[in-house]
Amino acid sequence: MKYTAEISKRKTFAIISHPDAGKTTLTEKLLLFGGAIQTAGAVKSNKIKKHATSDFMEIEKQRGISVATSVMTFEYRGNLINLLDTPGHKDFAEDTYRTLTAVDSVILVIDSVNGVEEQTRRLMEVCRMRDTPVIVFINKMDRDGKLPFDLIEEIERELHLQLHPMTWPINSGKEFKGVYNLFEKNLLLFAPHTKTNDEDMEQITDLSTPLLVDKIGERNAAQLREDIELIDGVYGDMNAQDYLLAKTAPVFFGSAVNNFGVKEMLNTFIRIAPGPLCRPTSEKEICPEEEKFSGFVFKIHANLDPRHRDRIAFLRVCSGKFERNKYYHHVRLHKDIRFSNPYSFMARQKDVIEEAFPGDVVGLFDTGNFKIGDTLTEGASFYFTGIPSFSPELFKEVVNKDPMKTKQLEKGLLQLTDEGVAQLFTQHGGNRKIIGCVGELQFEVIQYRLLHEYGASLQFNTLPFYKACWITSDDRKKLEDFTRFKTGNVVLDKDDHLVYLAQSEWFLNTEITNNPAIQFHFTSEIHKV
Repeated sequence: MKYTAEISKRKTFAIISHPDAGKTTLTEKLLLFGGAIQTAGAVKSNKIKKHATSDFMEIEKQRGISVATSVMTFEYRGNLINLLDTPGHKDFAEDTYRTLTAVDSVILVIDSVNGVEEQTRRLMEVCRMRDTPVIVFINKMDRDGKLPFDLIEEIERELHLQLHPMTWPINSGKEFKGVYNLFEKNLLLFAPHTKTNDEDMEQITDLSTPLLVDKIGERNAAQLREDIELIDGVYGDMNAQDYLLAKTAPVFFGSAVNNFGVKEMLNTFIRIAPGPLCRPTSEKEICPEEEKFSGFVFKIHANLDPRHRDRIAFLRVCSGKFERNKYYHHVRLHKDIRFSNPYSFMARQKDVIEEAFPGDVVGLFDTGNFKIGDTLTEGASFYFTGIPSFSPELFKEVVNKDPMKTKQLEKGLLQLTDEGVAQLFTQHGGNRKIIGCVGELQFEVIQYRLLHEYGASLQFNTLPFYKACWITSDDRKKLEDFTRFKTGNVVLDKDDHLVYLAQSEWFLNTEITNNPAIQFHFTSEIHKV
C-alpha cells in the first residue's frame, strides 16, 4: 500500500480529565516538546500574560476553562501527532464524548491532590464503551496530595482500570525529589521553579548504587528500593498488547506546570500508542489501508475567526487519501462537494493543506452543508456509526430582547446549535424556540457568544421538562394522534424529527407504557439512516 508509511507515522489522541486537573497545561507542554510553540501559556495565572494556545475563545480566556475541543497538529521524533484538547467541565461533556469517537487513544490526567473525580468516571465510561487504550498521567506531584499506592488503588477501584506504573515518584509536595523511570532505568531529579533538561537525568540501572544515596538521600533511597521491588513483584513487565486492547493502562507521575515527567510519557506514548484504527459503518468495518477515501464530521465550530464569520467542520480521515480540490460524496445530502481550502490546525491558526491521510483531522470551510456525524466518501453510500446526539436534560425557552436583531438571533441559534453544544427545538405547529442542553453553563456560553459574535441579545426562561426523547412509529396514524394529544409536549428538532419532552420520569414511563406502538429513543442516532 502506498499510504502505509504515512499511516504508520500518525497518532491521534485526546487529553481528558476532570476540570482543573491540568489537562490544558499538559497540552501546552506537549506542543512545546513538538516545537509547535515557543513559550507555554497558563490557563489561570496573574503572573503569566500569555493564555494557553488551545484556549482561543474569548470566554475561555476570561474564565480559565476550556469550553470547546481544540485540535492541534505537531511533529515529534518523526511522528505526526494530532492532539485534541477537550473541555473537562461536565456541562460540555457532549463535545468531549463526540471527540472520543474521532481518536484512537486517550491520555487521562488525574490530579494527585483530588484523585478520581466525578467527570473522570463519566469520561472513562465512554472510553470503555469503545475499548479506547488509555495512558494515565498523575499530575501535580509537587503539591501535597495522596500517596502513590493509594492513588493507584483508588484509580483501579473507581475506574475499573488495570494500571501499570512506568515511572515512580520519590515523595510528593515540598519533599518531591523526582521520578524513577522503571522502563529506561533512570532517575529524573526535580528542582522546583526550573525547567527540566537532560542534565537532570541520571542513568541508574542498579538501585543499590551509592550514587542513588548521593542524589536523593539515605531515607528516600531506601523507600524507593522498597517501592520498586514491590512494583516489580506485583506488575512485572508491561505488556503492550494488553494496553492496545484497553486491558492495561500505563501510569506516569509528574508535574505538567513544571514540565516534569511529561517527556517520559510522550516518549512512551509514541512508542506504544496505536496508529489509526478501523471504524464501524452502516455496511462494514472500514480500515485505514483501504484505497478509497472516507471520513466523518465529529465537530463543527462557528466563528473560529469572529471577523470572518467562518464555520469550520472538523473531519476525521478514516481511510484512503483526502486531496484538495477533489470532489467527494456527501452521503446525507447525496451530492458531491469539493474543498479548495482544507486546513490543518494549531488551535485558531490554520494552514491550508494539499492532502491528508487516515488519522488526520482536517478543517473544512462549511457554508451550512454539514451536521455532526456526516460522512464523506469517494462515491460509496455508507455512514459511520456511533456518533450520537444525546438527550438533553435542561430546557429553556428563547426570548428575544431586541426585535430589530431577530434575523441575527435566528442565524446565531442555528449556527451555534449546529456545533452540537446544545439542541434547538421548535414547538410543533408553532414558532416557540426551545434550547436543550446537558449542562447549565452551556446556556451562559450561548448567551455570551450570541451577543458578542452575532450582536443578538436574548433571555432564557426555564421550562419544567425532565428529558427529551425522539419518537418514531411504524403506525403513522398512532404517531399523528399522539402528536395531536400532546401538542404542548411535542417539538421538532432542527431536522424536523418529532421529539417528546417529558415533564418527569413518571410521565415518560406512563407514555412509554400507554403507547406500545411508539418507540422512544434517547439518542438521535436512529435518524442518521
